[in-house]
Amino acid sequence: MQIYRTILVTFFVCASLLLQAQQKPFIISYVTAGTKALPDPNLITHINYAFGQVNKTFNGVVISNEPRLREVVTMKKKSPHLKVLLSIGGWGSGRFSEMAGTPETREAFAKDCQRIVQAFDLDGIDLDWEYPSSSESGISSSPDDVDNFTQLMRDIRKTIGKKKLLTLATIADAKYIDFKGIDPYIDFVNVMMYDVTLPPFLHNSLYRSERSGRVTLVEAMEAHMNAGVKKEKLVMGIPFYGRGDKKETPDYVMFKDYAKLAGFEEKWDDVAKVPYLLNEDGALVFTFENVESLKLKAAYIKSQGLLGAMYWEFYGDDEQLSMSKALFESLN
Repeated sequence: MQIYRTILVTFFVCASLLLQAQQKPFIISYVTAGTKALPDPNLITHINYAFGQVNKTFNGVVISNEPRLREVVTMKKKSPHLKVLLSIGGWGSGRFSEMAGTPETREAFAKDCQRIVQAFDLDGIDLDWEYPSSSESGISSSPDDVDNFTQLMRDIRKTIGKKKLLTLATIADAKYIDFKGIDPYIDFVNVMMYDVTLPPFLHNSLYRSERSGRVTLVEAMEAHMNAGVKKEKLVMGIPFYGRGDKKETPDYVMFKDYAKLAGFEEKWDDVAKVPYLLNEDGALVFTFENVESLKLKAAYIKSQGLLGAMYWEFYGDDEQLSMSKALFESLN
């Protein structure tokens, strides 16, 4: 009898390990309302459609360019593995504090999320409130926002059900969110590992060097795990763009437009594992991501057993889909 128990236990352990091995990394692509290009569904697992906003009466959702969202959802017909979520919020998107501030408006908003999920055949909701209790992006805020955010995630989960996805985007150093409080309600966390600092520092370091900004990818992962996020729920954000000094280089340049930046010296930070540009005086004027740095980040994500990678945004890739392909191949 003991032999049979041993065989049974061994079987279940092996089955569990096999399932873990078969779990492919998530690759989440943000697709925006104001663009026309669509990603290759074979290179991704999820699309976050950006954006929806809290309406003016704080009790529902307004979707930017509904026909575009429907076009994105039709991709699931040929690619049934693909999951499409509506991202609500984004930098400078307000009214969250007012909406989450009362049980009535919070519950009404959650019910409208359910309505939208059903009406558009979505796979879930991604909440991009940047950032609860902070007015950094020029929106209203309250000290109660952190607790109200937790209640909001509870209410959305209750209305959309357990079979739909509920995710969120978070600042790299894991501030503003009670991660232990929201853990029962969420599927995974998209960490925005970009824009942490602008030139003359790097905005997207993998490891810390003397040029790194406020936080690195490794530090962001540690901050989230210390705050209560399981590594199996961590999705690390990667930028398909670079940030400039606003003087010699533009503030925001997509990957496909890097070649237009002429007259600078490209350098590689072999500690931070990212590229950057110097002007004639040797000053760092542009911080960016390229295929090489993306591959190294993907390798780190995979080596640490994280859930996967997210990128903002697909429209930043070139016609050859260099970044999208490199990310898929590196993670798989």
